[in-house]
Amino acid sequence: MQSKLKIAFIGGGNMATALIGGLAGKLTAGENIHVADPNADALQKLAQQFGVTTAPSAGAALAQADVIVLAVKPQQMKDVVAQVKPHLGKQLVLSIAAGIRAADLSRWFGGHGAIVRSMPNTPALIGKGITGMVALPGVSAEQRDAADAILRAVGQTVWLDDEALIDPVTAVSGSGPAYVFYFIEAMQQAAQELGLTAEQGTQLAITTFIGASQLAADSTEPVSVLRERVTSKGGTTYAALTSMEASGVKQAIVKALHAASARGKEMGDEFGRD
Repeated sequence: MQSKLKIAFIGGGNMATALIGGLAGKLTAGENIHVADPNADALQKLAQQFGVTTAPSAGAALAQADVIVLAVKPQQMKDVVAQVKPHLGKQLVLSIAAGIRAADLSRWFGGHGAIVRSMPNTPALIGKGITGMVALPGVSAEQRDAADAILRAVGQTVWLDDEALIDPVTAVSGSGPAYVFYFIEAMQQAAQELGLTAEQGTQLAITTFIGASQLAADSTEPVSVLRERVTSKGGTTYAALTSMEASGVKQAIVKALHAASARGKEMGDEFGRD
């Protein structure tokens, strides 16, 4: 059921396009969505595909929005806030940028309290994303519902009580698709080295990931139990997993996620300076 929610996007890149695709004509009419971006080609495509209104920069149209979505790169955020600030009233500000803390956004906006910080991931492009979200105390229940509805248009949402947990969310799910692609690449390489064609290796690796992920999602049992069921002692899976354990693969993955989370905090420190 469509609402009359008016949403303004600052930035018209891939994630914004994914969100607009999930919203336009579903949660709200395309004409209720406004997009500001200096890329004229991107704006033209969005207008043609979804019927949104557009502008090359943040302007007076923002004053009519119920929600302003900040969909720009972290290093651009401070300049963007300066452009948005003159048009900000009581609107909800929803940030999907990595690293930028809600408290810093609030300070740059002169103490604006209706801010939700979120971290979506790229499967949102096909409606299969998941987003970690946290709200400042100044966000009303209605605004929280609006933020949730916007991100649910492209997948699932997980609400957090502590903004510090956004960095771990970034490490696990925000960056997570890249880890999956990395593992698929390794499987493809091994498949070819073992004599399969590139096409066969790609089909086998990707379909296995899809099937195993769906099995884990549908099962009520822990993934460790599902893994054990495939691992007969002395068998082929046992040989592979024993090799991975000997190479420290699990610990390397855990260490990598710690590094990603730490980098998220560093980005907050770096880009959140006055």
